[in-house]
Amino acid sequence: MMITPTETKTPRTEHHIPNILLENRVRVTVVGCGGTGSAIAAGLPYLHQAMMALGHPHGLLVVLVDGDRVSRTNCIRQPFSESEIGLYKASVLATRINLFWGLGWKGVPRFLDENWGEQTDILIGCVDSRRARNAITNTRSYWNCRYWLDLGNNADCGQFVLGQPDNPKNKSVSPRLPTTAELFPEIVDPKLDRKDKLPSCSAVEALESQEPFVNQALAYQALAMLARLFRYGSLTYHGGFVNLRTGQTSPLPVDPATWRRIMSSGLEFTPNYQQRRTRRPS
Repeated sequence: MMITPTETKTPRTEHHIPNILLENRVRVTVVGCGGTGSAIAAGLPYLHQAMMALGHPHGLLVVLVDGDRVSRTNCIRQPFSESEIGLYKASVLATRINLFWGLGWKGVPRFLDENWGEQTDILIGCVDSRRARNAITNTRSYWNCRYWLDLGNNADCGQFVLGQPDNPKNKSVSPRLPTTAELFPEIVDPKLDRKDKLPSCSAVEALESQEPFVNQALAYQALAMLARLFRYGSLTYHGGFVNLRTGQTSPLPVDPATWRRIMSSGLEFTPNYQQRRTRRPS
């Protein structure tokens, strides 16, 4: 059948995974084990199993990092029980995953800082402040990893962005996936944290300030993207914006023109990084 001009599709830019991640064990570090981080942690064993079933020689080796302890409020919106109150979130999740799946993943009960230098291939940030994101970008792990997957949300919206830090391992990559900090610089500006509403200590207020399942919806979109990357070896998008209020999900395409438009247009994020269209002062 002849393809008319109206049927012609513009070729899409694709990002291809480094071959080394298809040949060796993939080291993953999850920073933050709260609502989104715990959902990511719970989904990673499924990704590991899928990779192994599809022929990956080793799958994932995961480290969970969080210095926070389980509180009573956490038992309302996060997968922790009252019997775990006072225990470290990272240790609880790692122990639970290892017992159920028979894995040897690691939980590290500490807050990440500039001294963190554990070798990792994929650094997943599930933190709720700009200061914490800034800390991630100043670690040796960040400057040696191949990918930084950043997730963030507010009451009913959120974003996930898979980027490749501009470090020695990614110097030869073209086109290199920009990180969330490159696309939206204000997301790593600690001075703006004071504008953001801190999480409530009241269980009722916590429920009223955030829609149920927003963390899980965001986490599983990100995990599905990683699954496609490892299954097919490429992606035509490297993130997205999820809005539970409207039911819309907008992809972030692998497209240098789109990246330039975002960085030059002044798109910003409201507290907790809901996207809004405004222009930065010149």
